[in-house]
Amino acid sequence: MPGDAHIEVRGLTMAYGDFLIQKDLAFTVRRGEVFIVMGGSGCGKTTLLKHMIGLKAPVAGDVLYEGRGFWGGTPEQRDAEKRRFGVLFQGGALWSSMTLAENVALPLRLHRGLAEAQALELAAYKLSLVGLAGFEDYAPAEISGGMRKRAGLARAMALDPEILYFDEPSAGLDPVSARRLDELILELRDSLGTTVVVVTHELASIFAIGDTAVFLDGEAKTQLALGDPRVLRDTCADPRVAAFLHRAGDDDGQAAAGGVH
Repeated sequence: MPGDAHIEVRGLTMAYGDFLIQKDLAFTVRRGEVFIVMGGSGCGKTTLLKHMIGLKAPVAGDVLYEGRGFWGGTPEQRDAEKRRFGVLFQGGALWSSMTLAENVALPLRLHRGLAEAQALELAAYKLSLVGLAGFEDYAPAEISGGMRKRAGLARAMALDPEILYFDEPSAGLDPVSARRLDELILELRDSLGTTVVVVTHELASIFAIGDTAVFLDGEAKTQLALGDPRVLRDTCADPRVAAFLHRAGDDDGQAAAGGVH
């Protein structure tokens, strides 16, 4: 069961120059839970993830890890904090010129200083955790999209992170592959005790894996709801949140194309 506060977002305001993305965001991610950042296209979900993992600084507010202010710390402190994260971006971000094992071994060699043989052995173990035992020597182009996502997850797990961040993990996957990835996320959370933050608009995933969710609205430019997504679906009185959680299929709706993600 989820425990004490692991991540706290306090008074976070995000902008690109003079263009406001979201303001006054405030929520807590508990240790060991799957926390969903949801909302339509262009509302700033991925931008929030970038603020949480150190890729973009906020205009105001901070992100706290176990009570430690991330953006208020020194660059060295932020770098130390980042080593506790694993991140899976939308495309998997695998190096096409490397095998799956070499992709997973790379952070082990760079950040742990492991010899190549030792790193590859540990990489094979990480690949086995995501159901890719026997595929160590395959290139990314030789496997399916769902398998590439799992290989990206193995690499995100390479350094045994306390927190895993996912940016639209089901994007581009067929329903069966998406469901298998959701099941894998839950299995890893349960077996490793990892805290998981998932950026997604996919209803099936939101209801299948989410313990808590925050809803970002692109028009109000702030969060409109926070809580168990299934409870929000059944009880939230805000029409924008209700429309999002009751929509048919996984269409983002008529959010502005080309907006901020």
